[in-house]
Amino acid sequence: MISNTAYMASRLHLLGEWDAALAVLGPDAAPELRAEIAVDRWFFRMQNHAEAEEAVSALDPASPIAQLLTGRLAYSRLLFRRDTRADDRAAAEAAYRATAEDGDEILSAWAEYHWAVLLDNIDEDAVGALPRYETALKVATKSGDGLFESYIIRHLAPHKEPVERLAMLRRSLHLRAALGARPQTIAAQALLAEYLPEGDPERAELLRIFRPGAEELHIAWLLFED
Repeated sequence: MISNTAYMASRLHLLGEWDAALAVLGPDAAPELRAEIAVDRWFFRMQNHAEAEEAVSALDPASPIAQLLTGRLAYSRLLFRRDTRADDRAAAEAAYRATAEDGDEILSAWAEYHWAVLLDNIDEDAVGALPRYETALKVATKSGDGLFESYIIRHLAPHKEPVERLAMLRRSLHLRAALGARPQTIAAQALLAEYLPEGDPERAELLRIFRPGAEELHIAWLLFED
């Protein structure tokens, strides 16, 4: 059974209140959850990388969750070009491979998804990425994990034809909004706006809506947008 403290931290995490979530947990409670929150805070804000790395290093390094989070840190350094390391590309893929092989079904599917994103965004290898997205999507839909599905279809959408692309982006947005995942919802609003044509009233509304939220949560990579 999840503790009240962990539940509160999880809800704050979903809202993008990463500092508050970590404060609720304290330094010694729920180390896996703490590491996940710290890594997400780094990913969205591009802040507190050292604390995220420290939280991950507190886990059993051979555990699938530690491997997955290690891969995510390496990938995000490459993506954001922040404090990159010579072995980040190889380290990310090795970590995802280890998680895919050793994790349970859900964690293995998350590893397949993150591996696909690495291939897609860093290597620009859509051919390699698409089968891994599809593998992850089967698990997400079978398990009814709407948040996981929203991540996968967000990245699959750009590879689809325009009508299907917009449908997938809207579904990703609606799934996130229904679950109360605030930073992810804001990111979905921004991406949908990017793919709508200039002059579209929906695009204008999305731009008007997402920017204040991005500023409030300090989502760094959205604040870089024009």
